Amino acid sequence: MCYFNSLDKFYKSHTGAVPVNKEIKFRVKGNFDSAFMLIQKDGENFDNRVEMIKDGDTFSCSIKFDKGLYFYCFYVGKNIFIGQNEDFYGELTYNPTRFQLSAYEKKYNYPNWINGGIIYQIFPDRFYSFDNKKTIESGKILHENWNETPYFLPNEKGKVLNNDFFGGDLKGITLKLPYLKDLGVSVIYLNPIFKAYSNHRYDTGDYFQIDSLLGNEKDLKNLIIKADKLDIKIVLDGVFNHTGDDSVYFNKYGHYNSIGAYQSKESKYYSWYNFIEYPNKYDAWWGIDVLPAVNESNSDYVDFISGKNGVIDHYTKLGIAGWRLDVVDELPSEFVKKITKATKNVNKNSIVIGEVWEDASNKIAYGKRREYFLGEELDSVMNYPLKDAIINFVKNGDAKLLSRTIKSQLDHYPKHVLDSLMNILSTHDTSRLITAISGANMDGKSKEEMSKTFIPEDKLKLAKKKVKIASLLQYSIFGVPSVYYGDEIGMQGYIDPLNRRTYDWENQDLELLYHYKFLGKMRSEYSAFKNGKFIEVCADKGMFAFIRKDRNCELLIAVNVGDVSTLEFSGTLTDLITNVEYENSVILNKNDYVVLIKKL
Repeated sequence: MCYFNSLDKFYKSHTGAVPVNKEIKFRVKGNFDSAFMLIQKDGENFDNRVEMIKDGDTFSCSIKFDKGLYFYCFYVGKNIFIGQNEDFYGELTYNPTRFQLSAYEKKYNYPNWINGGIIYQIFPDRFYSFDNKKTIESGKILHENWNETPYFLPNEKGKVLNNDFFGGDLKGITLKLPYLKDLGVSVIYLNPIFKAYSNHRYDTGDYFQIDSLLGNEKDLKNLIIKADKLDIKIVLDGVFNHTGDDSVYFNKYGHYNSIGAYQSKESKYYSWYNFIEYPNKYDAWWGIDVLPAVNESNSDYVDFISGKNGVIDHYTKLGIAGWRLDVVDELPSEFVKKITKATKNVNKNSIVIGEVWEDASNKIAYGKRREYFLGEELDSVMNYPLKDAIINFVKNGDAKLLSRTIKSQLDHYPKHVLDSLMNILSTHDTSRLITAISGANMDGKSKEEMSKTFIPEDKLKLAKKKVKIASLLQYSIFGVPSVYYGDEIGMQGYIDPLNRRTYDWENQDLELLYHYKFLGKMRSEYSAFKNGKFIEVCADKGMFAFIRKDRNCELLIAVNVGDVSTLEFSGTLTDLITNVEYENSVILNKNDYVVLIKKL
């Protein structure tokens, strides 16, 4: 018997997180004498006990919530509770797992322009070089061959310097905008572009200077303008937890015409950093000394980033559409709020996306509960939980884990966040998609071995089939797919920098490229992918099927990575991929998939 279902509006009148002060009706069913709802607000150790009104075998109550995170269950007498089971149904138990509810306050516009779109992530040095006759600074190396493997071996001191470059630049990205438009891309997310020593540029040298190897601010502005003409927006990487030691602010090596924090306690930047034993011992990101950590509570630094004429203000006014905040869980909540406020003050429709690897609705970081979705911080996050669940499903056939991950997000996130989630399958921090799905297990292996390990030719056909299944799920589940440059042509690679090879323009896998173009066309043609409902149909063994629908259309998407299975439905539906019609059912062999719709 179903006692309670948090994803069914009969039992909870508003699915997912709720707006503050909106009356939410809860119902439980069961042959009980009485029922009470027990609600505990996060941080409090007592329950608010609400009596539920009986009507036959149904008990109900209506509640309005203040802003915050809540946990609840139901008491039905004799020390018996209705708590949450792993499938988000209510079960009778003596020791309940509580359901979760967030109540958010709408303070800013939510950027619904991103809904239904496609994000494309570019590691700028490795995408396309417009000008390969570049002047390289001392201490850096420019590859002569675009297709060489990035340097990955440590130097004599045991450090990987990340000081090799291939010459990808902003003009190159601008030149390739038609290619991205043909993929259906609506947002380009750029890894850091500010002046830095390394090729990844997470060691910022100067926030107000575009790295000369990429171009200059005029080139960035031109990219924004040209992209906008194609309805493509630009999102920058905001790295505000740390700078580089080789920066105008720290200036450890004296390369900048400034007095850095490392050079003098009289430096105007000294208070930005936390020195343990001046000057050589200081807080650094994960102990990596080339990335000195910034004191994000320092008012001068906070104002430099989020104040008037600060970094956020400057580039948002230049025309970017928003920011992806690197390691956002290491930034204090007040700082995140100021970044968001500064962004929205310039452009109320801009977007702020956080790098969060877990459930972002209840995350605890450094002993503090985060408030990402309560209305003042993030619009969206990188969807790592879904990434892991999709890859696990495609590799191991675990439909239950995929179903639970999706249900968890449906239950915990506000609807506007669900529609804008950054659905990744690989990034600059993870193995390439095709490698993650079909590559050899390289646990304990060296990067030298990884650099020479690729999927054998006789296994590539199946690997590509799995990529197609994973990307179909990525493109059709709620949220916005984010393609890491080159995944659409089957680029391979294990951990960085092997996942940061140059885009192989001469050896594109046209079969995969066609598939990604199809997915892009599908998303643009059917409005259900913008903010339509998600309804699970089947999550059994290797079969996962669901419906996306709105008032204009309804699509049934099914994938099967297990044994031969039959999916039943009512009526005649046509597969968008093959144009084959199916009446009342479709048989799916292993690694088959369909996108079914009723044609008018």
